[in-house]
Amino acid sequence: MIPQTENIDRLEIAKFEAVAPRWWDRNGELKSLHDINPLRLGYIAGRTRLAGRRVLDVGCGGGVLSEAMALAGARVTGIDMGQTPLAVAALHARQSGLAIDYRRATVEDLAASQPGRFDVLACMELLEHVPDPPSIVRACGRLVRPGGDVFYATLNRTPKSFAFAIVGAEYLLRLLPRGTHAFARFVRPAELEGWGKQAGLAHCDFTGMQYNPFTRRYRLGGTLAVNYLAHFRRP
Repeated sequence: MIPQTENIDRLEIAKFEAVAPRWWDRNGELKSLHDINPLRLGYIAGRTRLAGRRVLDVGCGGGVLSEAMALAGARVTGIDMGQTPLAVAALHARQSGLAIDYRRATVEDLAASQPGRFDVLACMELLEHVPDPPSIVRACGRLVRPGGDVFYATLNRTPKSFAFAIVGAEYLLRLLPRGTHAFARFVRPAELEGWGKQAGLAHCDFTGMQYNPFTRRYRLGGTLAVNYLAHFRRP
């Protein structure tokens, strides 16, 4: 089905299509995604219950977070616009014995057809890859039920984030493929909080995510200047 609302960047989709066959290689180009996944899951699970709840993974890619949430007992739907990542996600879920509903759809179109459907939404590392991030936030606000939770992970637009997330991560340390990020699309916390308010979501928390290049480990806490996670709730 061709989506009626296309808040997508086809060049961005092509980047992730290219690495999709190696999505589950824990030592490949997406190693950092696997490294931070326990922190993302822990952040979500520490702020809301997952077991037995309807959860939507927006921009699920190859399904790394989707599977982690399913293993925590959630009934997971994952959406993405990349066909190859979705195929990889579906195959890996079958091999893992997990029942995850993967769909090729935009969050805007899903919001139009299933408003208030989900208890929890996770939108991780997507806002900085689309032309209109406020549209994503508005759609998330429509999809979550009253009392439900919405979680984001993205990159702050600061000189430090340019130095660490692009120059450092993509060119010096090679933690990510070159060209993964465009600095102009990074999202300041105040912008995200404002978009959430416009979407009818109450801001609950911002938490930074830090990387130590010497130990090669990630941790939550500290400054929001580079990577950060956010929690919102629909009143």
